[in-house]
Amino acid sequence: MKTFCGRANPTTGSMEWLEEGEDYDYHQEIARSRYADMLHDKDRNVKYYQGIRAAVSRVKERGEKAIVLDIGTGTGLLSMMAASAGADFCYAIEVFKPMANAAVKIVEKNGFSDKIKVINKHSTEVTVGPDGDMQCQANILVTELFDTELIGEGALPTYEHAHKYLVQEGCEAVPHRATVYVQLVESRRMWSWKKLFPVHVEAEDGEKILVPPSEMENCPGLPSVCDVQLNQMPSSDFSILSDVVKMFSVDFSKPVQSASTCYRVQLEPVKSGKAQIVLSWWDIDMDPSGMINCSMAPYWVKPTSALQWRDHWMQCVYFLPHEEPVLQGEKLYLTACRDEYSVWYNLQKAREGEDRADEEEHKADVCVESPVCRCRAHLLWNRPRFGQLNDQNRTQQYIQSLRRVLKTDSVCLCISDGSLLPVLAHYLGAKQVFTLENSGVSCSVMEKFLKANNLEDKIKIIEARPELLKPSHLEDKKISVLVGEPFFTTSLLPWHNLYFWYARTAVSTHLASNVTVLPQSASLHMMIVEFQDLWRIRSPCGTCEGFDVRTMDDMIKDSLNFRESKEAEPHPLWEYPCKSLSEPQEVLTFDFTKTVPQHCLSTEGSVKLLRKGKSHGAVLWMEYHLTADISVSTGLMQLSNEKGNCEWNPHCKQAVYFFSSVIESEILSDPTAVTYDIKFDTKTGEIAMDFKLL
Repeated sequence: MKTFCGRANPTTGSMEWLEEGEDYDYHQEIARSRYADMLHDKDRNVKYYQGIRAAVSRVKERGEKAIVLDIGTGTGLLSMMAASAGADFCYAIEVFKPMANAAVKIVEKNGFSDKIKVINKHSTEVTVGPDGDMQCQANILVTELFDTELIGEGALPTYEHAHKYLVQEGCEAVPHRATVYVQLVESRRMWSWKKLFPVHVEAEDGEKILVPPSEMENCPGLPSVCDVQLNQMPSSDFSILSDVVKMFSVDFSKPVQSASTCYRVQLEPVKSGKAQIVLSWWDIDMDPSGMINCSMAPYWVKPTSALQWRDHWMQCVYFLPHEEPVLQGEKLYLTACRDEYSVWYNLQKAREGEDRADEEEHKADVCVESPVCRCRAHLLWNRPRFGQLNDQNRTQQYIQSLRRVLKTDSVCLCISDGSLLPVLAHYLGAKQVFTLENSGVSCSVMEKFLKANNLEDKIKIIEARPELLKPSHLEDKKISVLVGEPFFTTSLLPWHNLYFWYARTAVSTHLASNVTVLPQSASLHMMIVEFQDLWRIRSPCGTCEGFDVRTMDDMIKDSLNFRESKEAEPHPLWEYPCKSLSEPQEVLTFDFTKTVPQHCLSTEGSVKLLRKGKSHGAVLWMEYHLTADISVSTGLMQLSNEKGNCEWNPHCKQAVYFFSSVIESEILSDPTAVTYDIKFDTKTGEIAMDFKLL
């Protein structure tokens, strides 16, 4: 059986459906499953074990048999904890077949086959009764169905069904309850991920200000949560406007409602400012007394406790529909609305004489609708892209470069997805400006921009693919300046934006013989690093809380070796600290003044390790050379040499190639080096790489 998988094609700038063998999907899902990350979460594992032991004890003290239902068992870890804690029997449910098969082997290997039954079904399909999947209802419910937002993986409908059909009334639940916390903040940095700020351009005839369309100004954005490692956000990047407040909690030992609802709490700002962002996280109490607690609180909330690194549960950034000026001490009401899978927020000022909200929470009268993008810009640009467009330093580099290359008779063509460069080129004196937009969405966003700035008759939008560009589109003119950021919405890895080169090649018949291309070239850079924590997502577990889970390690390794271990994966490294073990090195260059060559570009060499540390992998990124002396990096922004700490571009994901084996260089007198072999296939636009640790 074949399967079709969506993959970005860097040579066409579009998503294409590729036919893959039936094993592909299976291996992809396992390779990217992050099971190892969860099993490396020591805090999570210890607390679950404590909670399970306590729940089994409570049931035994009542003189009952302990029958456990474990939904989403994964490796079977929580069921094995229950069995070793004295549970009489466990039903372990796992819907993903490869994982269920692995769980059967892991359970057997650890000697629990007589106590644990693995059921490969969705929990809503499980039957109970003498001939059913479960002989009887369970009296202990154990689950780990949570994501960063708590409910995004369908925890609520799953619990709702389990309480109706699979567990006894008054059952013990581990975890016992979850509580969602919120804090109101002002943050220009985070707010810049939701909306576009005005752009100031110093032109010959005075300052021009490019303003976003009012439709974009007032757009609520997208309903999806923005999940980030808030522990990597410096305190200078936000200003706290309220204390931490308990927003709502869910008791898992009682019937759970998944129907949409709202919660309301009263806030009093601790300082005046602009309310823009609701930061949120949750904690779980593993037992009714709340003695066994697992918290996602960021560093400034629990400054005394050692933070557990985890990638499977982070913290949430929610954008309020509008910026709201607030005064210290005034009464505010924060409303959280949720459906089965997501949460969103609204802030209101209290009306005169309004009664104080109930102590804990107060059902709001009106459920505010889930935010939906109306301006289409949030469909075109993701949050890092908004941040990139709002980066004034970056914009200045483009302005400076355009100033150098534009003349009064320049005919300019821009190739990027929804870029502000055409407007900048016009303001800086280009005679005529065309922008080539690949999609209807980017056309409509650009049209709104031009209209808002009275530029409809100054810049011509062409909705066509580069290879279909006709002389009539360009009013039979030759292009003297071709510009691009380059940015394309389908790009996943840094080099996918080399689609600009393919587009430049496709339009070459429309270019003047002395055309200026900006950027004039690009280069691929690489550095060997040691990650503080990100290595955990790929590191085998071996044993977890005394249970042997090597079967899962082997399964993940097989799936990685199927393809992924030879591929780089995108990560926003500002969220994942690492230190450089080598100097950054330029490995390949791409000359945009010429068309894409027919032959592959390849390079090999070695890079010396300069610092002690564990070589977890290589980081790769692109640098675009706008002019001879102005470059924009999508990766390393700064390297502090003493310790090798890296500062990464916060608006881009960098490519990480994990080494299959890690070498620890303890002393630098060793001639330790990493050899590399990197090939850019001009036919596919992909880069293949191989590294060896010497």
